[in-house]
Amino acid sequence: MNDAALKMKLGDLAHIRAGHPFRGAVEAVPEGAVPVVQMKDILPGEGVDWSSAVRTELAGRKEPDWLSGGDLLFVSRGSRYFAVCVDSPPAPAVCGPHLFHLTVKARELLMPEFLAWVVGQGPVQRQLQQAASGSLQLSVTRQALEALEIPLPSLATQRVVTDLAAAAARERAVLTALIQNRELQLEALASALAAGQPMNLT
Repeated sequence: MNDAALKMKLGDLAHIRAGHPFRGAVEAVPEGAVPVVQMKDILPGEGVDWSSAVRTELAGRKEPDWLSGGDLLFVSRGSRYFAVCVDSPPAPAVCGPHLFHLTVKARELLMPEFLAWVVGQGPVQRQLQQAASGSLQLSVTRQALEALEIPLPSLATQRVVTDLAAAAARERAVLTALIQNRELQLEALASALAAGQPMNLT
């Protein structure tokens, strides 16, 4: 079968549920046992910044939908819709109600890293833009998310694609660091010129 021929609905590939149903804002408890991942804690193309996640205590008897390594978090509001993979949480953690929590049903068919990548690509992004609704702020509903058509190539192809994406991310980080270093060098030269000091051009 041609790798590009198979497409499946996202709802058939992953369990999709809303984040933890907090009533109002998440109450910060400095010594709280549970980190809560919110939109501010998600780095597009990178993952979760656990150091910025608010800690709290959860009330109620119902067992929360804990985050696990390999789960995905989907940002469904704003002008950019994307998903990131969750690495191993530092403690039992949940996500806030403005995020969708996805768990791949069969990892022998779909790599979470590939799903996160493909959600950010043009064909799926166009589906998301068309499905977004709202008067004050556009958002994607759970039903629209479940209906997304996701290409499903072989696992071998998925690994190649995710390896390429990871390599591109590393290259982007290196180039960004080089640009920032060059800008700092130019700023130092400009300061030296303004102060009438000799410039170090080496």
